[in-house]
Amino acid sequence: MDKVVVIGGGIAGMEAAGQLLRLGCEPIIVEKSDHLGGHVAGWHKLFPDMMEAAPLVEQLASQLHGATVYLNTRIAYMNRLKDGFSIMLSNGTGIVCRAVLIASGFRLFDASKKEEYGYGVYDRVVTNSDLEAWFNGFPDPRVPDNPGTVAFVHCVGSRDLKSGNQQCSKVCCMTAIKQAIELKEKFPQAQIWCFYMDLRLFGKKYEDFYINAQRDYGVHFVRGRVSEVSETIDGRVVLKAEDTLAGNQVKLRADLLVLMAGMLCNEDTVTIAQMVHADVDSDGFMRSRDNIYRINESNRRGIFFAGACTGTKTVPETIAEARAAALEIHNYLAGND
Repeated sequence: MDKVVVIGGGIAGMEAAGQLLRLGCEPIIVEKSDHLGGHVAGWHKLFPDMMEAAPLVEQLASQLHGATVYLNTRIAYMNRLKDGFSIMLSNGTGIVCRAVLIASGFRLFDASKKEEYGYGVYDRVVTNSDLEAWFNGFPDPRVPDNPGTVAFVHCVGSRDLKSGNQQCSKVCCMTAIKQAIELKEKFPQAQIWCFYMDLRLFGKKYEDFYINAQRDYGVHFVRGRVSEVSETIDGRVVLKAEDTLAGNQVKLRADLLVLMAGMLCNEDTVTIAQMVHADVDSDGFMRSRDNIYRINESNRRGIFFAGACTGTKTVPETIAEARAAALEIHNYLAGND
């Protein structure tokens, strides 16, 4: 059986490893954290069907019987051989394999860098990731027991030249809508406001999801960037923005402010790429061989990609790419590439 090292144990790495097992390969997952599932393991529900995230991660994990999994482990170094790669892990394990799949996912933009929003300064400001943890039952003193007004700010660290990331994070609009609906289900009397630049709802049932949020849950949407956030003496946050559709200035007092932090490429992904001289694209993510026909291939033979290491992805896109990458690797190992 040909060994394939899968760097990253998120949903892309898990699905690809499961498919590689079925194709007769020996996948070895190297995951830097103490658990599989990546960001999705910390999510509560997934749009647009409001499917719970935990069963998906459990299903993917159930397919890994026969795979080798290293947790709390990183790639120490990786060298190219004549017909494969020599890899040393941070735990001292050495591996010789014929192919490598980079499925190292993404990191969230550090919202504290947008100082005007007060993350880490004001008591009632959280990120989308913080709110998901709260939905999953992890207490957070920043989330009030019965908020009367909640505001969401889209594109925090995305489509922002000053933040060094001009790209759309693709999932933030839908995540904000999903979280707004979940909050309305928990607090029916709460007023929920979403401040956005543009709503980008490209996927199947996404537009329906947005309409339902307005019609069935009463979520308010304001097209305009929030310019300033301050804190009142009683701990509430005050937002100032311009409604660019109505041409009005908006001032809103909220009990909770949720910042939709964007997606960036993991810094250690770039480090791994440098070991094998794989290309990094202008957006900071890994560069595929091309963006149409060979998105799972790198510019280096034997190095493949899946998931958000090459750009922002939804869960369905990530799963589909992982399956495609497994087949590409199978064909490569069989000499059919």
